[in-house]
Amino acid sequence: MLENLTALPADKILALMAKYKEDPRTDKVDLGVGVYKDASGNTPVMRAVKEAERRILADQSSKAYTGLAGDPAFGDAMRELVLADSVAADRVAAVATPGGTGAIRQALELIKMAAPEATVWLSNPTWPNHPSIIKYLGMKMAEYRYFDEETRGVDFDGLLADLDTVAKGDVVLLHGCCHNPTGANLSAEQMTQVIEKLKSKGAVPLVDIAYQGFGDGLDADAQATRQIASSFDNVLIAASCSKNFGIYRERTGILMAIAKDPEQKALAQQTLAFLNRQNYSFPPDHGARVVTTILNDAALRADWEAELEETRNGMLALRQQLADELKRLTNSDRFAFLADHRGMFSRLGTTPEKVEKLRAEHGIYMVGDSRMNIAGLNAKTVPLLAQAIVDAEV
Repeated sequence: MLENLTALPADKILALMAKYKEDPRTDKVDLGVGVYKDASGNTPVMRAVKEAERRILADQSSKAYTGLAGDPAFGDAMRELVLADSVAADRVAAVATPGGTGAIRQALELIKMAAPEATVWLSNPTWPNHPSIIKYLGMKMAEYRYFDEETRGVDFDGLLADLDTVAKGDVVLLHGCCHNPTGANLSAEQMTQVIEKLKSKGAVPLVDIAYQGFGDGLDADAQATRQIASSFDNVLIAASCSKNFGIYRERTGILMAIAKDPEQKALAQQTLAFLNRQNYSFPPDHGARVVTTILNDAALRADWEAELEETRNGMLALRQQLADELKRLTNSDRFAFLADHRGMFSRLGTTPEKVEKLRAEHGIYMVGDSRMNIAGLNAKTVPLLAQAIVDAEV
């Protein structure tokens, strides 16, 4: 049997990690891996997470399964965090998933079951796992223009033109905030136009919100998702707790399905539980319990929000420092977009050849499409990156 397997393409980010590890240079800079790092290069455990875990360890008396959908308290807490009061609770079905990736996978499985002929539309570019999972599931896929390589902003005219070709019943995947991999977000006015376009076409939105709190703040980052949720009869929302709670290895995510009414919600809830059973049965609980503990305790939540704000503001400061340093070196505003982008990532909009030059000559590691992780920088490495960008004529 195993002799029938064929080699699969290597994951580009994992390959980049291997090259970085083998590089003997002491001044190398890792901007490839999509994990938040502090100024010391560590991915810290948040204070509120440590305290929540201490309480769970002291109080938990059983490791029995929580249920196919996970702990209902987790679903309630995440619905409030992401959606607030934008949608009635009796319209929202939810299941815990192994990370945001698990939520995306289950959303696509639900689409395949409910609308097998639907085409799933993705922004160009998007997170590589989106098209990878869709292809693996054998689903129809199309792209809409998103990133303008010249302005390093959103190609909004191209986006609207492509969405005008969406068919009724198609699914359009939108990034809730902090677009990955570009860092370029739609404005509130642009999102309103997108919503109106999708409503006129009879499309169903699928929102991937993996970075709430990393852009403009918890509520501001959720605003687009809430607006979408309140505008359609049906919406799918995949949310991750990996970044804003810093619990990457706990694999904590949730899939929410907004239904037209409570009756439809009950059917959706039953279907989501069925899909969990087919895929991994009962979802992991520890990370979900940590998140629930934090969100349901006023003091822990306040401390978590304060530390998250420190993280967010730190990334914004790095963005501004890099934009300012490049302006000083080039005497132009060509890189001002770096301060305007939001979240962990920005896309420089340069060629793979120049990205390779940055790696070979300067020890700057980023993905070949020029996506770089801003959180991989610190105040000392920003000038090194800026000079390398200038030297490589990016």
